[in-house]
Amino acid sequence: MIIRVFGWSFAITVVALVGALILGGPSALALVAILCVLEISVSFDNAVVNATVLERMNAYWQKQFLTVGIIVAVFGMRLVFPLLLVGITAGIGPIEVIRLALDGGPADEPGTYAAHLHEAHPSIAAYGGMFLLMLFLDFVFEDRAVTWLGWLERPLARIGKLNQVSVVVAMVCLVVTAEVLADEPGTVMIAGGLGITTYLLVNGLGEMFENEGSEGDEQRSAGIHGDALTVQTSLQSSGPSETAKLAGRAAFFLFLYLEVLDASFSFDGVIGAFAISQDIFIIATGLGVGAMYIRSLTIYLVRKGSLDEYAYLEHGAHWAIGALAVILLISIKQEVPEVVTGLIGVAFITAAMVSSVIRNRRGGLAAAAEERRKTLIDA
Repeated sequence: MIIRVFGWSFAITVVALVGALILGGPSALALVAILCVLEISVSFDNAVVNATVLERMNAYWQKQFLTVGIIVAVFGMRLVFPLLLVGITAGIGPIEVIRLALDGGPADEPGTYAAHLHEAHPSIAAYGGMFLLMLFLDFVFEDRAVTWLGWLERPLARIGKLNQVSVVVAMVCLVVTAEVLADEPGTVMIAGGLGITTYLLVNGLGEMFENEGSEGDEQRSAGIHGDALTVQTSLQSSGPSETAKLAGRAAFFLFLYLEVLDASFSFDGVIGAFAISQDIFIIATGLGVGAMYIRSLTIYLVRKGSLDEYAYLEHGAHWAIGALAVILLISIKQEVPEVVTGLIGVAFITAAMVSSVIRNRRGGLAAAAEERRKTLIDA
């Protein structure tokens, strides 16, 4: 399975590293490798959250996530989007933006491509931070049968019974951030508001079409078997089948949701990469290869069933997303090193996996004890 899922990632890594060595020498090779590792470490929690969405799609849309999706992620978000952003925020034409990008230059030198991108950071951080914050809030405010940090998650779930509490909390956070951390509060408010709007729109459309698809499947199943209650019980006992996975419009909007989610995760990485290199092609190559591994890891988690095996993994990923959202908002005023962002995400994921393993072992021991008790009774 590893070769089948990660095969393209391995192949592209070899091509990228060899190409960097031939065109830029050992220094370019080292920079691409460093950026690749940086992208993987910072975005590991992204893979876990992507897997929770992707497992609801059929095989066709999972394939689109790895093919069309990676083109959008590499060329769109790591190369084209920064160029568009610099052109819009700095009021520069496309040809001039490309010229500045090719010329390079450090972020602390006025007028360079990196400097313009750095100036746009507050808007980027506000947009991405609020999008990720909404994702985190919707998760922690939802009542769940399984909780990881129960002492905190259960009270939050009770608060979540209030209608639209996620939007209210997010808007309060945005206003506080704009007033306390932003030099230009209006710009941050607009960008953050767009982030919240994007989340509500894409997520809402995905849920709407998903519900329509689920109702249609139930009606067709009921018609075939003649007993809707029996069908519903069968589906609940056997879990989601391959035919029950989403396709059509529902899967399309979930696909869009995944692309926006990936974009939100990539914002800080694209800007932070300029601290390592000012060459946009090296940055796009290194981050693009890292993005390939994140997407392959997402597919691996889905096909391996890791989300079911490690019950707290999804929780850890969402808490890491919450931390990343806070870091993005803080970075509007204060620069946060990439290593801090990466370590926080890895820490939450690792803690969740360890907790899941402990939970599984306790469950296994309890089952074994119950089996021994039954054996003794029968004897």
